Amino acid sequence: MEALSLLMDGLAAALTPQNLVWAFLGVLLGTAVGVLPGMGSAMAVALLLPVTFRLDPTAALILFAGVYYGGMFGGATTSILLNTPGQASSIATTYEGHKMALAGRAAQALGTAVIGSFVASLIGTLVVALFAPFMVSVALNFGPGEYFALTVFSFVAVAAVVSGSVLRGLASLLIGLAVGLIGIDSQSGTPRFDFGSATMLDGIDIVIVTVGLLALGEVLYVAARGRSAPDLATTSAGRPWLSRGDWARSWRPWLRGTALGSAFGPIPGSGAEVPTFLSLGLERRLSARRERRRGVRDEFGEGAIEGVAGPEAANNSSAAGTMVPLLGLGLPTSATAAIMLAAFQQYGLQPGPVLFERDAELVWTLLASLLIGSVMLLVINLPFAPLWAKLLRLPKPYLYAGITLFSVLAVYAINTSVVHLVMLLAVTLLGLMMRAFGVPVAPALIGVVLGPIAETEFRRALAASSGDPSILVGSGISIGLYVLVLVAAAVPVVTALRRRRKARASAPAERETSDLG
Repeated sequence: MEALSLLMDGLAAALTPQNLVWAFLGVLLGTAVGVLPGMGSAMAVALLLPVTFRLDPTAALILFAGVYYGGMFGGATTSILLNTPGQASSIATTYEGHKMALAGRAAQALGTAVIGSFVASLIGTLVVALFAPFMVSVALNFGPGEYFALTVFSFVAVAAVVSGSVLRGLASLLIGLAVGLIGIDSQSGTPRFDFGSATMLDGIDIVIVTVGLLALGEVLYVAARGRSAPDLATTSAGRPWLSRGDWARSWRPWLRGTALGSAFGPIPGSGAEVPTFLSLGLERRLSARRERRRGVRDEFGEGAIEGVAGPEAANNSSAAGTMVPLLGLGLPTSATAAIMLAAFQQYGLQPGPVLFERDAELVWTLLASLLIGSVMLLVINLPFAPLWAKLLRLPKPYLYAGITLFSVLAVYAINTSVVHLVMLLAVTLLGLMMRAFGVPVAPALIGVVLGPIAETEFRRALAASSGDPSILVGSGISIGLYVLVLVAAAVPVVTALRRRRKARASAPAERETSDLG
């Protein structure tokens, strides 16, 4: 009750006209920046840091938090419309969101993304405000061994569940891990797979990987198929908003995604990518189960609204969760949170347990501004969903030419390097080959994102234990995660065996029926 009272006081302070203006500017700028691949909220906050030096600390931090929340949603727009995620946290949205757009349901995909972001942000912020001390204590229990177990769980869950085929999922995962190894070894400083190029020492940027595998890989695949490629559908002829059936299919994924994002957000090193991919895999598994038990058609792979609702909710609730270690421990868990930590230090503030006592008004005003920002995001973006969806009315050649130009410019803007364009071409050809041979892209992307983290934490754990591998299973958290790994790996295998048994059992019955006929 005390925390709720403090949150109400913070809400009263955040509702002043000046703070409302800063919150509005933040979410507006964050949404605009989130749409641009390669920018992201981290770059926007970094550019605003010197500009806001003379601002009041509360106003500056409200602006930064608005940019953070707005960027999380902005990345969903291009993910759905152009198959090009604005930032890494929006990768999972592309799989079903873009297929919904191609099926003429872009407005519905954008609508469920906006409302899911609002619901998750609202619940996630309330959870942070009310349970921050408990969440901080849980985050403190994670060491290198637990982080490594968490990444292994993410690998197996995504490869086994999202891809449908364990073998192809693991093959895709290995491709992603190989790409993630390129660059300087973070532990020893040794160059790996740099091919003699100084630019390759930094590795392949995640923007290059996502744009090449998702956007340009799809463009080349469509071009290679020629007239056999499916035509783009226009926006739906009916209402541009969510129907009653869409609401019924979305509200459970919103809640499940919010729970996943709230659980993983406070954990340092997990990032928003882990809960979004886990949410996508969970919704796909539940959809397949509904098809088997109730006869409800599984639309995953064709544009299932659950595949947009769940990941977008997980994305935004994890953004709220990152405030827990930032404010409670002074530990940033994302690039944007790291720059916000620099903003705290710029004003002579040191995040940590003492911050809730010394600067309670600032902390609770900041948390309350997140609630206000969530409402503003809903008001700003929901009416524009049908307008954005009309982009798909463009003829297919013009649309794909625009995607290509947009993608190349986004990659070139990272470092104005021609070598990056060569990397983009190589990754695009890799994406084309993966599609041609039926290898899923999702495990490769999660391998690129989490591969370096898994390697670093594995080596940190062994260094801390002087080479003793028992540290990897030295706690209840890590053992529990490995049990989940076994379950995630076993479920697809058991499902496949059951299908084979049913097929064998039904074959004699079909033969008897044909003989009688």
